[in-house]
Amino acid sequence: MNLQLNETYNGFKLLERNEISEINSISNIFVHIKTGAKLLYLENDEDNKVFSITFRTPPKDDTGITHILEHSVLCGSDKFPVKEPFVELAKGSLNTFLNAMTFSDKTMYPIASKNHKDFKNLMNVYLDAVFFPNIYKTPEILMQEGWHYELDDKNKDIIYKGVVYNEMKGAFSSPESLLMSKIQESLYKDSPYSFESGGNPDFIPNLTYKDFIAYHKKYYHPSNSFLFLYGDVNILESLDFINKEYLDKFDKEIIDSTINCQTPYISKDTQLSYYPISKNEKEENKTYLSLNYVLGKSTDSQLYLAFDILEYMLLETPASPLKKAIIRSGIGKDVFGIYNNDILQPNFSIVVKNANEEDLPKLKNIVEKCLNDILANGLDKKLIQSSINKKEFILREADVRSYPKGLMYNIKAMSSWLYNESPNINLAFEKQLEKIKNLSENGYFENIIDKYLINSKHSSVVVIKPEKGLNEKYSKQVEENLKIYKNSLNDEELNSLVKTTKNLIQFQQKQDSKENIEKLPLLSISDINKDVEKIDSLEAAYEKCKIIYTEEFTSGIVYINSYFDTTSVPYELIPYITLLSNILGKLDTKNYNYENLSNEINTNIGGMYFSSVAYSHVTLSNEFYPKLVVKSKVLSDKIPDLMQLLGEILSSTKFNNKSRLKELISEIKSQEEMGIFDQGHLIAITRALSYFSSSSKYNEIINGLSYYKFLCHLDDNYDELHATIVSNLESVLKLIFNQNNILLSVTCENHDYSKVINSLPVYYKKLDSNDVKHIKYDIKLENKKEGLLSPSKVQYVAIGGSFIEKDYKYSGKMQVLKTILSLDYLWNNVRVLGGAYGAFSVFKRNGCIALGSYRDPNLLKTLDTFKNCYKFLENFNVSNREMTKYIIGTISNKDQPLTASMKGEKATNNYITGLTFDMEQNERYEILTTNQNDIKMFTSLLSEVFQKDCYCVLGNEDLLKNNKKSFLELIDVFN
Repeated sequence: MNLQLNETYNGFKLLERNEISEINSISNIFVHIKTGAKLLYLENDEDNKVFSITFRTPPKDDTGITHILEHSVLCGSDKFPVKEPFVELAKGSLNTFLNAMTFSDKTMYPIASKNHKDFKNLMNVYLDAVFFPNIYKTPEILMQEGWHYELDDKNKDIIYKGVVYNEMKGAFSSPESLLMSKIQESLYKDSPYSFESGGNPDFIPNLTYKDFIAYHKKYYHPSNSFLFLYGDVNILESLDFINKEYLDKFDKEIIDSTINCQTPYISKDTQLSYYPISKNEKEENKTYLSLNYVLGKSTDSQLYLAFDILEYMLLETPASPLKKAIIRSGIGKDVFGIYNNDILQPNFSIVVKNANEEDLPKLKNIVEKCLNDILANGLDKKLIQSSINKKEFILREADVRSYPKGLMYNIKAMSSWLYNESPNINLAFEKQLEKIKNLSENGYFENIIDKYLINSKHSSVVVIKPEKGLNEKYSKQVEENLKIYKNSLNDEELNSLVKTTKNLIQFQQKQDSKENIEKLPLLSISDINKDVEKIDSLEAAYEKCKIIYTEEFTSGIVYINSYFDTTSVPYELIPYITLLSNILGKLDTKNYNYENLSNEINTNIGGMYFSSVAYSHVTLSNEFYPKLVVKSKVLSDKIPDLMQLLGEILSSTKFNNKSRLKELISEIKSQEEMGIFDQGHLIAITRALSYFSSSSKYNEIINGLSYYKFLCHLDDNYDELHATIVSNLESVLKLIFNQNNILLSVTCENHDYSKVINSLPVYYKKLDSNDVKHIKYDIKLENKKEGLLSPSKVQYVAIGGSFIEKDYKYSGKMQVLKTILSLDYLWNNVRVLGGAYGAFSVFKRNGCIALGSYRDPNLLKTLDTFKNCYKFLENFNVSNREMTKYIIGTISNKDQPLTASMKGEKATNNYITGLTFDMEQNERYEILTTNQNDIKMFTSLLSEVFQKDCYCVLGNEDLLKNNKKSFLELIDVFN
């Protein structure tokens, strides 16, 4: 609509209105007259609408108060006095995003939905949650979400419990997470950024209820808020609602939440910290070294964008000069950069992983020499051009996959808006990008290297060293502190603590009243589209190559994905398929060395990505289709360049550069290691399902713990195995990249499709054309109970099974069961009562079922909860309203928005797995018609499936060893 500057609309005055063509939006900046609340409306026709409210929340200490509040305000409010409105919304809304996020200096509460009624409902619940939360009248919320002393019998030991407490115990088990925290601490000693906003487990128990409430009262006020709206919202209606229902109830206050700049230090600070490793791990080559620099302000839009490009240029490509210099020096096995621009003073870090502390002087010298060489001789022009092109493509494409686009723009807007500058600064990138391109011809990047890195006046060094027994020492210290605390209590105080613990459990177990539940807004089944969104794709062919073509509007970008059948590879060489996918595009080829190849890729195309995947047949549990997938994207006028590069890489990659191959294997191993710390639940789930399903077993070999162990073996014995590795990679490449093996997926606008077909021979003719012999793998499945020993302070627990093995058939009603188990039974028992950060269930068409937990303090208790899930169904009795809620939540998960590239991928995946539109439509019908009796009918299924009692737990080595009788095998993950 045609909004007018300086006019007031429902309490909001319009201050600025500008077109931002880069994001196809009109920016409308408002201020709420009565409270001073700020509001940004990005006006466009996007149907996936986004709303958020953000507060500037500088932490005052390491207790995690901002993180705990983020969790806690979503535990009921004045209008919606149920215990878990967040969960109720997850169960019963059509949201496309629903979460909250704690940053270093802000707390953000975003929602998204394509349904107008649902969007307003979600906005209503979130606004009431942040302004009028139940935390003022329910101290148990802090105890549950943050921390508490737990004692249910005064003769037992006191323990710490709490969701955030356990979440951060898990985070601080990861050396990478610890490193990020220590980098900020080292650079901003006199600033809120010196504190861990997520909370340090050592200090979380210092948080008092009084401080908790006082913090909310001060900072969660409209005068300290930043509201955001995006998409085809009814802006006048939204402003009217926000004003009348919420902001008009407040008056303007002066809130001191300003974040001041950190004054540079006189001398460079060096900080040393320690992280835990398993008792059997070697401490050698396990240290993290980082050189860290502060870079101006995030409100400097040119520098903000330039350092994003420079970080990529120096450290993220095979041609990156700084990365090459460090790797070739023999320091560490992985080098990467960090560019943190979500704070007032962004920082840039050069990180070396798997090094030794004594390497630090050498690292400093190498970095200094490399940067000075760059200053003297200039950066490679092709590298500059390719890096700018890569980042420009990402900016223009704005494909954030499953995340709402508006949310990403919201986060970027906050990088200037939070610091009292225009939210448009970093959204409107065109002028700055053009300036950078022009300036780069005259030493621009070299100049900022000189100013902000070589002659930095604000930097630090952080070293994170491994220490055996650190977890044990930590646990003993916690136990000792709790014993001292318990001994300080008299009988009356002990009895009071027991009573408090029991009161908390009663609070957690108490059901919300029907009256309160019905206060939450709810859609009806009639609000749901009864039909599955149909993706129209066409089947075509070029010679022996089958093509799946999906026509979509893509702004001139063409997505070309190649799916190569890998069943020609012998069973014993299967891990080499993933290794091959990890190293393609990073080695020399016939016509390029690997640095020039990287520059060619980034200069001419938008990206090229390789992965190995096993696609399961939709109905046959042990039928699967392993593929090596090559994803690529390119502007339509560069299609010939893409085809030439694909043909070059897939037909003539060379593996004979011994040192380069060694570098890559060490780097890949390092990255897989990070994944084990950060995504332990996926490792455990993949492993648990591998006991029951051939496709899951295959996936575990190519992407699970087995693949990591394979890499460790290659890395540890590289010199001895080098010739074998090269021979196997050459063999696997020749077996896979064959004209008889390829399925092509093309997603683009109609007028660009012919360009793809016309250029295809350049690529296709380079592939081998010999006959291919395909292998039917004989995969042996075993029932297992595995404990995966790690230095983590928490557990990731997973139990698996197969319903097809028990003669049950898949039904869409299982997806409703998944919603019920995940957001009701597991949420209440594993998260709320158990203190884990998360819990979830998996139901697949191929018969696989799994239940899992994330950052869980428990082990046997969680396994018992999993095994007894069938008992929950025996007594399952809910109202029609609750069933409606479960159905809506299930459909919400099914209807997440898809980008053009995702639609093309889905169409191809459906073709490979045999999933038809009619099957999807039938599944939707089964979901929409699910009733209470249907759910109860799954009781015997769950009881029978988990009778085999097969599970996998990744977690604390001491805890697992103390419970070794519960496992058939204990495996040391990192040894």
